[in-house]
Amino acid sequence: MKINYLKSSLLVFSVSLITNVSLAQTQQTKDSIDNFIAGKMQKLQIPGLQLAVIRNGKLEKLKSYGLANIENNVAATDESVFSINSCTKAFVGVAIMQLQEQGKLNINDPISKYIDNIPLSWQKITLKQLLTNTSGLPNIIDDTEHVLGGGREAAAWATVKALPIEFNPGDKFSYNQTGYVILGKIITKLSGMHFTEFIEENQFKVVGMMQTRFGDSNDIIPHSAGGYSVVNSVNGQWAEGKDLRAIYMEFPVFFRTASGILSTAKELAEWIIALQSGKLLRNKASLTALWSPAILNNGQVGGFNNLVNGYALGWPTATRADHPAVGPVGGMRSTFFVYPQDDLSIIVLTNLQGANPEYFTDEIAGYYIPDMHEANGFGLPHYVKQLRQELLKSGFDNAFTISKNLKKKDPKFTLNENDLNGYGYRLLGEEKRKEALAIFKLNTELFPKSGNTYDSYAETLLLLGEKDAALKNYKLSFKLDPKNTNAANQIKNLERK
Repeated sequence: MKINYLKSSLLVFSVSLITNVSLAQTQQTKDSIDNFIAGKMQKLQIPGLQLAVIRNGKLEKLKSYGLANIENNVAATDESVFSINSCTKAFVGVAIMQLQEQGKLNINDPISKYIDNIPLSWQKITLKQLLTNTSGLPNIIDDTEHVLGGGREAAAWATVKALPIEFNPGDKFSYNQTGYVILGKIITKLSGMHFTEFIEENQFKVVGMMQTRFGDSNDIIPHSAGGYSVVNSVNGQWAEGKDLRAIYMEFPVFFRTASGILSTAKELAEWIIALQSGKLLRNKASLTALWSPAILNNGQVGGFNNLVNGYALGWPTATRADHPAVGPVGGMRSTFFVYPQDDLSIIVLTNLQGANPEYFTDEIAGYYIPDMHEANGFGLPHYVKQLRQELLKSGFDNAFTISKNLKKKDPKFTLNENDLNGYGYRLLGEEKRKEALAIFKLNTELFPKSGNTYDSYAETLLLLGEKDAALKNYKLSFKLDPKNTNAANQIKNLERK
């Protein structure tokens, strides 16, 4: 994937225009969701955004906000076309299940049944393991997200086949583009047409998605929303920068099962409605399989993070007891969450790499299902939610005592360091710094040998202006974890002042 960054001096200009444009482009009265979106766009510096909400099989809300193109001051409209990047994989999952319904394949078959000239160590890997990123295959992109072999299909394929397999298939989740390149080859072979054409014929045209297409930044795309970024890939790690930049992405045709579709929120909504109504997959069992996360060899599910913690057939999943969802994510800029048990779907497309809308999609859902609001504790692990309920009653200053009492009442009550840390940062996000400080302090008391707990505690002390206490805790963090460069840098900065 070739990504070229062009520096832009339009950051301040774009942020100031977001609110003005979104006010000018509609006569509708702002509702709570509009206010929420406006706040997120301003905080995250999102130039343009499309939102679609499906309830009970119908499109309930469709709205566009901000700027599709900053340079030319072009407002985002419902016709604006956004890159959905890796959300493309959800379409590939549907295509594979369509071929299974046609009797042309079975997702549990080994790939060697459908593709020749592959290494011996690959031959028992199943189609399902390709779809769920549990194959163990080496990746066909490098750490900087460039396709191997200079982006040339023959060179990339030859290079990746020469690499060793990374782990025993099914042992763990590891996001992998090679599997989707192979799936493209299989779709092309079994359908008798190129995989892009098969998806166009059997999904885009069936639904009537006239604007949806495969492509990249080299194409002339009517109503293109383009792309911007506030993050850079440095030695395989994403880091937030200071300047908003224009980005250009090139997806080789053979790579477009992994990332290559551009669409609108409206057409994606129509596609989801068609999928759930049986227009794309005839059998309910196919849809169930499509959205069921892979079970690893150890009996667990694996995914990107605590939110998107599982992966089904091209569809990441939020596997949880309350309001489970399937939620493709793409390019750190776009997502659509389907909540099967709630008959609700939320589509958020943006033109900002780094917006990560999956982290606020549940909150949008909360405007339709109130108990899903973060302020009501939604998404917190079970025991952290119990702790929160007691803290709200008795006060955060007594967090340690309250946690001990909960443990006495229920011996199974257990608090996890990472879960508490996540709760603390959620409170910071809600501008509840004193409450966050109490949670981070509790974490240091429960896990006194963890350098990370003191680092988070020190960070919050610094936000509250308590520099001496922050310095003390950064030193504790660094003593426990000498590799903590953040603590080392903070100590230097604070000692200079």
